[in-house]
Amino acid sequence: MILGDIRFGQNDTFTGFHPVVNLVFFVAVIGFAMFLMHPVSLVVSFVCGAVYAVYLRGVRALRIGLLFLLPLALFTAVLNPLFNHQGVTILAYLPNGNPITAESIAFGFAAAGMLVTVITWFSCFNVVMTSDKFVYLFGRVLPALSLILSMALRLVPRFFAKLRVIANAQAGIGRDVTQGNIFRRARSGILILSIMVTWALENAIDTADSMKARGYGLPGRTTFSIFRFARRDGYALGYIVALVGVVFIGVRGGAYSFRFFPSIRGQWTGAFTIVVFVAQFALCVLPLMLNLKEDLYWKRIESQI
Repeated sequence: MILGDIRFGQNDTFTGFHPVVNLVFFVAVIGFAMFLMHPVSLVVSFVCGAVYAVYLRGVRALRIGLLFLLPLALFTAVLNPLFNHQGVTILAYLPNGNPITAESIAFGFAAAGMLVTVITWFSCFNVVMTSDKFVYLFGRVLPALSLILSMALRLVPRFFAKLRVIANAQAGIGRDVTQGNIFRRARSGILILSIMVTWALENAIDTADSMKARGYGLPGRTTFSIFRFARRDGYALGYIVALVGVVFIGVRGGAYSFRFFPSIRGQWTGAFTIVVFVAQFALCVLPLMLNLKEDLYWKRIESQI
């Protein structure tokens, strides 16, 4: 993403890679975000995920982050010291006599950072891993599960898009949820909700009947796919696997060694630790590097015209 370029996420290069590459990447980065509680690992993963989310979703990602993720993170960070009283650095005492420790506060912020980071990467996952990619990857192995997952991934964006259409249609006939007294608003809202539930159920039944009529999941059924594993997919997959291997070696070698209780201790310096952190950063920043390379390529082409 080049600063000043307003086309956020319209031509994401990483989305065009093979579904296997996309899936392996997201399994790796989300798994590391969930299980590696080292502060450096969390910061690297969150920053890369947040920038990529902005590239994919534009200012909408920032709005969601400020309105939902930031309060959620603060709530998680504040709630932990009220129930977790471990640690040797006592800062204050609650009215019931339980201590508030610096270690519990630090662990609360780390847990909040982990939660926000995972949600951020899943928001990117939801954009890149479309339903057709799920059907392609798991359609032959787990046809029923892949169909359910593809329908679940499509449900939320389609639900909100349909909700806006129905709400506008109801407002056009005088049933706007923002007009009238509280009882009239509630009645209009319940009517819209009833319409949405009916539409969702009918859509699910229609999809299931359509897939059944096409022989989906039957033995020997062939499928058409637009995905082809090209040379660049092999390079990208090798790049991801190599960096994941370095991170695993770092985990086994103690590069991510960090504890919060009873006192805060962790591995911060050392050539081996720095190399592992750089490898994790190189892994998380892969989609952004691909997009930056593509943007620079097209900028150079445009300048030569």
